[in-house]
Amino acid sequence: MRILLVDDEVELTLPLSRALTREGYAVDVADEGGTGYNLAIQHHYDLLILDWMLPHQSGIEMCQKLRSKNNQIPILFLTAKDTLNDRVKGLDAGADDYLVKPFELRELLARVRALLRRPPTLESPTANSRLQIFDLELDIENQLAYRNGRMIELSEKECKLLEYFMRHSGQLLTHQQIYQHLWVDSDQPSSNVLAAQIRLLRRKIEDPKERQLIHTVYRKGYRFGE
Repeated sequence: MRILLVDDEVELTLPLSRALTREGYAVDVADEGGTGYNLAIQHHYDLLILDWMLPHQSGIEMCQKLRSKNNQIPILFLTAKDTLNDRVKGLDAGADDYLVKPFELRELLARVRALLRRPPTLESPTANSRLQIFDLELDIENQLAYRNGRMIELSEKECKLLEYFMRHSGQLLTHQQIYQHLWVDSDQPSSNVLAAQIRLLRRKIEDPKERQLIHTVYRKGYRFGE
C-alpha cells in the first residue's frame, strides 16, 4: 500500500512517515500543496494524509481539485482546526475522515487501516478511460493519445502498454511484469519483441524536443515519468 503524506511540519512528517513505514506502507512526503497535488495526480496512491494549512495551496483546495477530476483516493485530514464548522467544511470538500492535532499515533494508524479496508469507489466510465501525466493524455477507449496539441494513434498493444506505464508512473516495471501484462493469454515473446514495442511507442509519444517519459533501467526494466 502506498501513502502520500502532505504536511509542512517536519517535526510531524518525519516520525509519522517512519511509523507508517514500520507498519509496512510505502510513504511519499510533500511539504506544500502544489507539490502534493502534482504527486497525487501523477502517481497511484492508496491513501492521502493531508494537512489543512499548507504553503502555496491549502489542503481544502487540493482536496477539491482532486475530487473535481473524479480522483477518488481516500483522504484523511490532519489539522489543528477543531470546530464543528471546520470538520463539516473538510468533509464537504471531499475528505473521507478528519483527525484533529495533536492526536495519538494508535488512533491515526487505526483510521488509516479503516480507510484502506474500504472497497474502492467506482469511477465513471469516462474518467476511468482517460489518463493524464504531465502533458500526455491517453484516451483508452479510442486508442488515442494527445501531447502538445497533436493526436497520436496507437495500436492495441501500444495503448495497453502506455496505460500500464501511466497507471504505475514513477515505479520500476520489470521486463517480466510488462510481459505478463501485455501477453496474458499467449506465450511470452523474446526480449527483442518487447524492446521493439517500447521503441515504437517512444517514437510516437516523444518528439526530440519533448520531455522524455519512458526511461530504461539497465537490465531491469522501465520507469515512466520524470
